[in-house]
Amino acid sequence: MAKVPAAAVAASGLVGGYAMARWTKKRPLGGVALAAAGSVAAYEWHRQAGPRAATALTTAYVAAFAGSHPLAKKLGAWPAVFTVAGTVAAASWAVTRRSA
Repeated sequence: MAKVPAAAVAASGLVGGYAMARWTKKRPLGGVALAAAGSVAAYEWHRQAGPRAATALTTAYVAAFAGSHPLAKKLGAWPAVFTVAGTVAAASWAVTRRSA
């Protein structure tokens, strides 16, 4: 089975969670997608880089979600989501790449 990088899972969770909430008009459904992807990413971060890195990256994931809201007021919703998703993906890649 092909392995999907944790960076891609995290970025997809942020983008997919927002997309699901927006298109279904059900914010809790977007939260489920966000949490599911975050859980998978956290598991992979823990497996690949250890508990400290997983905690730091999970914190960054949650902070990115929260930070996208005020950022959206300056950039717009989609640009804000893509910005935070890219930031989390880059952080994930940098941390897990060193550990691999």
